[in-house]
Amino acid sequence: MSDVSFNHAAADLLRQYARLLEAQGSNPFRVNAYLRAAQTLDSLQADVRVALQDQGIEGLTALPFIGVGLAQAINEIAKTGRLARLERLRGATDPEILLRTVPGIGPKLAHKLHDTLDINTLEALEVAAHDGRLEKLAGIGARRAAAIRSSVANLLARIGPTRVELRGPAVGVLLDVDREYRERAAANDLPTITPRRLNPRHEAWLPILHTDRGALHFTALYSNTPKAHDLGRTRDWVVIYHYDGEHREGQHTVVTETHGPLQGSRVVRGREAECAEYYGLSAYSPAARSA
Repeated sequence: MSDVSFNHAAADLLRQYARLLEAQGSNPFRVNAYLRAAQTLDSLQADVRVALQDQGIEGLTALPFIGVGLAQAINEIAKTGRLARLERLRGATDPEILLRTVPGIGPKLAHKLHDTLDINTLEALEVAAHDGRLEKLAGIGARRAAAIRSSVANLLARIGPTRVELRGPAVGVLLDVDREYRERAAANDLPTITPRRLNPRHEAWLPILHTDRGALHFTALYSNTPKAHDLGRTRDWVVIYHYDGEHREGQHTVVTETHGPLQGSRVVRGREAECAEYYGLSAYSPAARSA
């Protein structure tokens, strides 16, 4: 694209996202924020990618009605031609396609990374490549892991960050969103979307929740991953996306713990120690998970 045609295409994606948020019952504040950002893009007389190239994210946040999170969304569109959060609301997201953009990762390995290590972003792949999980996968090894580590680092450096990871709210807030989602899903009190993956009958079975806690906005839905299906946990694993006042995105997964002192309790993956404290288990330690 040239001139301002990209601006209009990006604005259209932002408007589509806003309309889906509205149809699914999200906070009007979020809806209007994306609509205002779309209007800003449509009003520009020059290709917004020039500002992005010359000044980075700061070149976008200098524009009216575009904060950090919306700038990250526009950057994602500019670099990948996609908006993952829009695909998510449509039930069309496929993390394996994203993983296959990394040199050295084909369809089989992308499936294994997503299914076995629960990796669905390039940032998460980079972490796994550094913390030893990647080279422990069958058929990877240290040499191939090092090659993938180098490839994903180069790719991330080239495209720049497409989202800002947030540590996010306290586990008590996440667990409360999880409770609301599961209760309302069980009562058929939520809109449903039709996942394109793992849905041979093309049924609208996946409930989606938009809710707020203070200044934070949340989107929650059951995990529609091969691993969740294989283990029969599609109605147990809940993926929660949260957005701050700048519309920056963070992500957590809540599951029912199957081992250790937290067995049977709802826990936030990666924050088990905080969950133990929340439940009053002061003696909990990470090693106890495998006890």
